[in-house]
Amino acid sequence: MLRNTCALLCLALLLSGCVTGDYVVLLESPDGTTGAVIIEDAKGQTRLDRKQQGLAIGTRALGSGPFHVGELRIAHDFSAALAAQPSLPQRFQLYFKLGSAELTEESQRAIEQVVEAIRLRGPSAVSVIGHTDTLSGPGWNEQLGLIRAQAIADMLRSRAIEMIDLTVSSHGERNLLIKTSDGVSEPRNRRVEVSVR
Repeated sequence: MLRNTCALLCLALLLSGCVTGDYVVLLESPDGTTGAVIIEDAKGQTRLDRKQQGLAIGTRALGSGPFHVGELRIAHDFSAALAAQPSLPQRFQLYFKLGSAELTEESQRAIEQVVEAIRLRGPSAVSVIGHTDTLSGPGWNEQLGLIRAQAIADMLRSRAIEMIDLTVSSHGERNLLIKTSDGVSEPRNRRVEVSVR
C-alpha cells in the first residue's frame, strides 16, 4: 500500500540485518512534509513521524523500536510500489488583466506549458477553475470567474490534445490567493487554476 500523503509504505519484506519480516517506513511527501502514523499491536503503540523512519510489524521482537531505513534500501525493497504510484497532478496558475478574460502577456506564454503537460501525460482529466479579486462584487465576480475559466477551456479544446474529462467552474472571489477586503484590486487573485491529472 502506498499513499501520496504521509507516503507510508507497508509491504511484506525479508530484510537483512537487524530486522527480519514485515516492516513499514514513512516517506516524505512530494511537498517536503512528513506526516505521522501510529502503529498499534499487542505490545502497544509506536509513532513514526520522521522521514525514512521504519518499524518492524507482525512478530516484532520485544523492545524493538523505530529504525532508520536508507534510501537505497527503500529503493530496493519498495521499487514495485514506488513504480506503481500514479503521477501527481500538475497545477498551473494563469493570470488575467483587470475586469476581463484576457490573459496577461506572461500567462499567454504559460498556456503552452499547460498544453505540453497534457500532451506529455497523455489522456488527462483537466480541471479549470476561475477566480477574481474583490473589486466588482460577488455576483459579477462569480460570472467573471466562469467566463475566464471557459476561455481557458476553449483554448485547451482548440488544441490537438487528449482530455478524458474537462471540468469548468468558478469560485469568483470566494477563494482568494491573497486575502483582501472587499473592493480591492489584487492582480494575483485574477486567475484561473488548471489542474492536470
